[in-house]
Amino acid sequence: MATAAPFKRLTLDLAKLFSPHPAGRARGSADFSAPQIAVLFAVLALITSIPVITSPLPPLEDYANHLARMSVIANLGHDPNLARFYELQWEIVPNLMMDLTVPWLVRIMNIYAAGQLFLISTFVLIISGAMTLHRALYGRWSVLPLIAFPLLYNRVFLIGVTNYQFGIGIALWGLAAWVALRERALPLRLIVATVFVLVLFFCHLFAVGVYGVGLLAFELWRLTTLERRDLKGGLLDFLATGLPFLPALLLLSRSPILNHMAGFEWESTGKIDGIAFTIEVDSDIIAFMLTGAVVLGAIWAARRGYLRFHPVGLFVLGVGALVYLALPRMLFDTYMADQRLPIALAFMTVACLHLDVRPRSVRRGFVALTSIVLLVRVIEVNVAWTSLSAASMEFRASVKRIERGATVLVAYADQSGGDEIENLGLVHAACLAIIERSALVTTAFTVEGKQIMHVRRPYVDQVDTEDGTPPTIEELIVAALRPNADNTAYWRAWPQRFDYIYLLFTEDGADNPAPELMTQVFDGGRFQLYRVGKSRTAQSSTRGMPRARTEE
Repeated sequence: MATAAPFKRLTLDLAKLFSPHPAGRARGSADFSAPQIAVLFAVLALITSIPVITSPLPPLEDYANHLARMSVIANLGHDPNLARFYELQWEIVPNLMMDLTVPWLVRIMNIYAAGQLFLISTFVLIISGAMTLHRALYGRWSVLPLIAFPLLYNRVFLIGVTNYQFGIGIALWGLAAWVALRERALPLRLIVATVFVLVLFFCHLFAVGVYGVGLLAFELWRLTTLERRDLKGGLLDFLATGLPFLPALLLLSRSPILNHMAGFEWESTGKIDGIAFTIEVDSDIIAFMLTGAVVLGAIWAARRGYLRFHPVGLFVLGVGALVYLALPRMLFDTYMADQRLPIALAFMTVACLHLDVRPRSVRRGFVALTSIVLLVRVIEVNVAWTSLSAASMEFRASVKRIERGATVLVAYADQSGGDEIENLGLVHAACLAIIERSALVTTAFTVEGKQIMHVRRPYVDQVDTEDGTPPTIEELIVAALRPNADNTAYWRAWPQRFDYIYLLFTEDGADNPAPELMTQVFDGGRFQLYRVGKSRTAQSSTRGMPRARTEE
């Protein structure tokens, strides 16, 4: 009997933990009042947005490239230089959310403010979606999903996959709508779900997959709750869940993205990294300290019966784990296909948690823990971005040295430089020349079937149309000194075909690697800007030249 007592207590604790509806409270009650939850949400959202608000150009890897495309979409009709280089081909591309929204914002604000507003909107959409999904599952509003605010800054976010991040928020709202309408008429539920699928398709194809994982998890859980006599009808209802995805399949069959189906690559290495990406930003130590604090708080609350985990969460984790293991690293020529999934699962999982904050100690403890964890994360990001903002401002200053309508080739001094987290914002910074100087930049995203911005035929062989890695400076020098007629690279014969070269990931104050071929016009901390050809002045080399003054 003595041996059975601890096991019995453990069983009761687990039953309480996985109860979908906390006992002892009316289902219509709220943890905090609605105004209190709204105020907390607004305050935490504002705190979370500080790094974005204070950084006109957040150092996210792909962000500057996406922003340049938005500028082209907004200004192509009245900028002759942009019109000379670029054209728009609107197609059924599952990656269009920024393209459909940000250019409209440019009508009332500058391109950098429009990008910041889009990022902040993504934050609000994700957390509000998690809160709404929680309410659909538990029948009440709760402050618990607010603990997910620190997760908004994660390694996937730093990569700059903004459309996918926006799609996570839409998917959470879609799951909430499905749960809320689950006992309503089937046609209504399917119509609403179809609308969400269509919106998600144009956010990002992977966001459609996130929504599908969530629906599958919820419907599998629901099947386990049915009586045997209801199982047949439940199975038919379960199969009907796939109907809203049929329009997406139809759109996909007509999308040029299918031309990239060969870009498929599965890797076992990196699966653990993908999970770590949900909590890592700049410092691994800070990430694990914050995670440890939240886990300890959750253990304390669970042991005292304050924390509940909806059974749907177990199915989210189970289905998500299987899908994650099966997903390839590259899908449709898009990298990190699998490593993007864990952060979406994290927000779904948080929505499945519920905290009973009736005890004053729990109420105060939750607010304190959430505030401290969020402040530490925001300070971590803000400190890192502040140190990188000088480089961003320096790069923007260098862009002003480029003539309008010029052609710009991007090359690497260190081929592995783009893998370092502190250099992520530099990878596509050259695309600022598109925004500021209406230039042709070789690394702009112009892949047919993946973007709607393409390069016009006279210049199409001067840009990277495959999202490859830029050439190294050594490769450029060899190509210039020993021309090869069989060379079909876009950077072949570059001394005759380009006006400027951005050399990225250089050492501070590095010498001109080819003074007979190009003249330095700007020396940055981790980059240099060169004009192709010898200087037109008596100075043929700028070795020892004082660094250009950084300007806004």
